[in-house]
Amino acid sequence: MTESPSTPAMLNAAEQSLIYVVTRPEQVMVRGKGSYLWDANDNRYLDFIQGWAVNCLGHCSPVLVRAINKQAKQLVNGSPALLNDQMIEAANVLTANSCLDKVWFGNSGAEVNEGAVKLARKYGAERLNGAYEIITTNNSFHGRTLGMMSASGKAGWDKLFEPKVPGFVHVDFNDLEATRAAVTDRTCAIMLEPIQGEAGVYVATQEYMSGLRKLCDEKGILLILDEIQTGIGRTGKLFGYENYEVEPDIMTLGKGLGGGFPVAAFLAKNNVCVFEAGDQGGTYGGQPLAMTAAHTVVNHMIDKKIPDRARRRGNSLKRKLRKLGKETGLTNIRGSGLLVAVDLPNDMGASVVAHAFDHGLLINAPKPNALRFMPALTVSNAEVDEMLDILRGALASVS
Repeated sequence: MTESPSTPAMLNAAEQSLIYVVTRPEQVMVRGKGSYLWDANDNRYLDFIQGWAVNCLGHCSPVLVRAINKQAKQLVNGSPALLNDQMIEAANVLTANSCLDKVWFGNSGAEVNEGAVKLARKYGAERLNGAYEIITTNNSFHGRTLGMMSASGKAGWDKLFEPKVPGFVHVDFNDLEATRAAVTDRTCAIMLEPIQGEAGVYVATQEYMSGLRKLCDEKGILLILDEIQTGIGRTGKLFGYENYEVEPDIMTLGKGLGGGFPVAAFLAKNNVCVFEAGDQGGTYGGQPLAMTAAHTVVNHMIDKKIPDRARRRGNSLKRKLRKLGKETGLTNIRGSGLLVAVDLPNDMGASVVAHAFDHGLLINAPKPNALRFMPALTVSNAEVDEMLDILRGALASVS
């Protein structure tokens, strides 16, 4: 790989004008296609992050590019106070293919998670004698707004941006008894990710998910599933809840919903939809260009049976990682579909990621001793093997 920065002018402009929130490499990305990115020096990178599971069809998917280009010539933005044909089509495809009845569209995962919490709290106010608390899980991640940082159980966030938004109770993930013990007459909902992606890809058990549904039914409270990362084919089903045959009362979607275009949504059962005019809104929610991206991606997922492909490819990836683990010490290969993680022999994650990047591979270390893989759901066997070859070299070099 070329070691020189993309252009000194670009880097200087970035340093001068961008607020620092993350340390980024010096390479400036300029184009992408499928499973690959290219920087300004024409170096190619095999992308097994894909914008944190966003580009479900890969970079610049032709079906998505065609649809957005066509819609851009017709109507880019109308008004959130007006219907548009693309919004209706997007809502119909989501409700027709899920267990939920109604949908509200926003722009980001954090925004729709906030909306889901608002809906649950209004439901609690009207139907549960003013209940407002929501039980969430330790090590969860629901977004970076102040409310969602309060809801999340991410380590190190408990003292940031005080005071926190009250009304969230944290319990251990996959601990049904702890959840049951936390329910009081103040509880209106339980909110969790079917797979804790940011925490390191920890999968909810069937017993836990079935137990949560039963507990919510017993107590008359709501089950909210944050499927920002697990939705839209990522786990081998169109929605993650389908792996458990457990239906949520509210579900949030983002990341893969637009295939790279910013769009998100929360869906709810009819009986939960207690909002009145003015309770929820947003300037860009439901705008035609985003709606075109959403229904194009979901229809393509269904028509081409891409979730099935993701399940098969993910199973193959896990088998190959287990084989590599015998050579390199990788353990605890886990995940569902193409949301996969492994544990490293020690806290070498950052070094492995850096070495892989220098050799043309983008992977993620969600923890110091773990690696996460979130490739396009259209990734090929050859691209998986290419990734494993680079990873093998990175592990050998760092070890």
